[in-house]
Amino acid sequence: MQALALTIVVAVLLALPGSAGAAESDRVTALGELASQDARVRQLGVGHLAETGVMSDVPALLAALADDDALVRTGSERAIWAIWSRSGDPEVDLLFARGAEHLAFRRLPESVEVFTRIIERKPEFAEGWNKRATALYLAGDLDASAADCDEVLKRNPSHFGALSGYGLISLQRGQFEQALGYFEQALALNPNMPGVRANIEAIRAVLARRGRRET
Repeated sequence: MQALALTIVVAVLLALPGSAGAAESDRVTALGELASQDARVRQLGVGHLAETGVMSDVPALLAALADDDALVRTGSERAIWAIWSRSGDPEVDLLFARGAEHLAFRRLPESVEVFTRIIERKPEFAEGWNKRATALYLAGDLDASAADCDEVLKRNPSHFGALSGYGLISLQRGQFEQALGYFEQALALNPNMPGVRANIEAIRAVLARRGRRET
């Protein structure tokens, strides 16, 4: 679940035409580009990984979230979301695009129904759980959303979106220390989340005021 907004990029959900061998070659080239000293080359690399990357490429992209170049950082985040959103099953990807459209337009019951179908068909696909967690959170069902966040993190422990989502759920419940922990974990994985950073600062201020009152 993303913390402050829903970013639905349907175009990256489907694989580009081409053979598996060509895609693998593109991936290897992109990983090499990501290690370049030239920021422009690194930008190309993250763009190529958004199109052809797989889950094993995510650690390199997570590291690139701390790149000196702002375009590399934003491109890396987009590439990570693109990879997470590819199920490997064309029919599931089509369902995912439909559910994402429902979610983007706040058609929450419809989105929950579609993502439930995805989960039933491909339970190992973490992003199906994550998008349903987002829809359930927006619908006000915090317990069900938290349960889905658990499922996301079982399958993808580096999912900073689910961690920040869990932080929002804890915040809604008034569990400030727990919310702070989740937000800090999310920000450690992805330092380019200004909303999460703002939440951390606000919670720390609240806890500091409480501490002063208690002394």
